[in-house]
Amino acid sequence: MPTEVRRFLGPALLFALWWAVTGLDLVSDRALASPAAVLDAARELWRNGDLVDSLGASLYRVGAGVLFGVGIGLALAIIAGFFRTASDVVDSAMNFLRTIPVIALLPLIIVWIGIGESAKIFLITVGVAFPIYMNTYAAIRGVDARLVEAGQTFGLGRFGLVRSVIVPGAAPGFLVGLRWALGVAWLLLVFAEQVNTDSGLGYLLNSAQSWNRTDIIVLCLVVYGILGLVSDGLVRLLERTLLSWRRSFDGT
Repeated sequence: MPTEVRRFLGPALLFALWWAVTGLDLVSDRALASPAAVLDAARELWRNGDLVDSLGASLYRVGAGVLFGVGIGLALAIIAGFFRTASDVVDSAMNFLRTIPVIALLPLIIVWIGIGESAKIFLITVGVAFPIYMNTYAAIRGVDARLVEAGQTFGLGRFGLVRSVIVPGAAPGFLVGLRWALGVAWLLLVFAEQVNTDSGLGYLLNSAQSWNRTDIIVLCLVVYGILGLVSDGLVRLLERTLLSWRRSFDGT
């Protein structure tokens, strides 16, 4: 069975379990909507445009936050990873800041920026920057010194070492950080979209709770899961493309 097909077996089993639990009336419809009810809710929201508008707004916020967060985290990791003096200053500051819960910054972000789109994107940016920085910095400093010495023996200069040794060696760590960062981005989106907003999946989820529409609540959760699965698939595709040179253990 192809790997791509096997990776869909897990979600398919979860869907089958959901169908069985609701179909056998093990839980009430008020506690957990059935797949059929969720599908009807999806059709309803698709026809009136709420689902499309909410999905578009959420994708924009996550896309902008991930773009800025990856750029900031990667830049700081490169500075701290390549230069000893910068490492002492930047790494200690980042380790201090990363222990502060990002959600706890929300009131301060509102004071600084307000409650518009910029505040939501800023919150996601901050949350994304830390896993990118921590994993990339650790990957840069984790490159085997013997590989660097071998590169110097073959006459590689500083730029050659960075291009041929450091970057390939640090790429796996960066991709691990990217995978964590995308998960953090979707998590923070839920909090960001519950503050003075009239669009987005988080707003739709919060409104459905007020209306006691469990079908819409479950629909939003399913959409979040699908978006997370697609995000992880894109990172895996990057891994197969960028790390095609690396042979690693892939199970028995």
